[in-house]
Amino acid sequence: MYFSLPKEYREADLAELNDRIAAARDKLGRKLCILTHHYQRREVVGCGDYLGDSYGLSKIASEQTGVEVIVFCGVHFMAEAADILSGDHQMVYLANPLAGCPMADMADMADVMEAWKYLEQFGGDKRIMPVSYMNTTAGLKAFTGRHGGLICTSSNAPAAFRYALERRDKVFFFPDENLGHNTGLKFGLKPDDMVVWDFSRDDGGLTESQIDAARIILWKGHCHVHTNFTVEHVRQVREEHPGIQVIVHPECLPEVVSLADGSGSTRYIVEYCDEAPAGSTIAIGTEINLINRMAYQYPDKKIFELSGQVCPVCANMYRTTLNDLAYCLENYADLKPVKVNEPNRSEALTALKKMLEIS
Repeated sequence: MYFSLPKEYREADLAELNDRIAAARDKLGRKLCILTHHYQRREVVGCGDYLGDSYGLSKIASEQTGVEVIVFCGVHFMAEAADILSGDHQMVYLANPLAGCPMADMADMADVMEAWKYLEQFGGDKRIMPVSYMNTTAGLKAFTGRHGGLICTSSNAPAAFRYALERRDKVFFFPDENLGHNTGLKFGLKPDDMVVWDFSRDDGGLTESQIDAARIILWKGHCHVHTNFTVEHVRQVREEHPGIQVIVHPECLPEVVSLADGSGSTRYIVEYCDEAPAGSTIAIGTEINLINRMAYQYPDKKIFELSGQVCPVCANMYRTTLNDLAYCLENYADLKPVKVNEPNRSEALTALKKMLEIS
């Protein structure tokens, strides 16, 4: 996909962009809703009607019955979910249509279908429930719904695993290996109960006995931001800042999560920073835009990113600028909305509704 902003938007300064966004919002009034993810730039977050993680924004999208235009400041899979959960009279636009997700791309539809075909000999959807992370394409959400599974986010992954394992023997989880592993441990499973399906190898690189014994079959995928954080980073900040609290996202490596004081979704991290007493020192293992906003929002607390050596930025989240938002709001009628067609829409909706119900 090729996308380039017209020159007048590229060269506009922040004051002009804010004025144009405000005018467009006034013109659209209650017909408009702007959703912004926690990882967005601070100036973009300031223009949103709602701020949240992927679960929270999905729930909000499902409730916007009176809105006609939904503009999502996030990445493509989030806008797809908003379209699936919204009504036929509503149009969903992604502020920057090039904002994707490398983790979601690690679970290619053809690769997942090949894995599932192999897993059918172990009972298929009679014994195995697919649970897909929100960070997947609409097609894989539809596959999940078609086979009786559900979607999860980092907020409700333990509840999703509980739902699945109360009904079937095994979970097939994709695309994030670390979130799946950390959730399995939180659920009370042992490392030996989980195996990793490597889509680059024949039969996932697993033996029949490994699959037969496993409770969780994890896809070999990861978040390139969260896997930057290491055990050494945790040890180093504890040495340099006695009494520090280390909080990380569950997409981090399991050995990092095990050493942290807390692990949870972006919403969990935001609430942790909000509730921490003044004077707290908190090192956070997640995307830099959220960390910087927390540090700005709570100047009475020392909040910084865990590694101290890298800039853990999600380049796709960072793509969205005020320039993009202004252009989208002023020209949405001429832009292509994010649209999930049937039968994927209905099948994905089944899986997303289960996510909302269990939470």
